[in-house]
Amino acid sequence: MRGFQRQASGMGRAVPMKNWRYIALHTAAAACFIFLLQRYGLNASLETSLLWAIVFGGCAAGLAYSQANR
Repeated sequence: MRGFQRQASGMGRAVPMKNWRYIALHTAAAACFIFLLQRYGLNASLETSLLWAIVFGGCAAGLAYSQANR
C-alpha cells in the first residue's frame, strides 16, 4: 500500500510540467506555421513574417494555457 501512495503522489507532480511542455509545443508550432505561410506562401518580408509569428505564437500560448487549465 505504501508504494502505491508514493507512486500516486509522484504522478501529481509531473502534470504541471507536462502542461507547460504542451503549451510550448503549441506555441512553437503555431509560430512556425504562420511564419512559413507568411514568408513563403504570401511572399511577405522577413520583419512582417516575424511579427505575425510572434503575435500568433502569443495567441496560441494563451489558448493552450486556457485549455490546459480547464
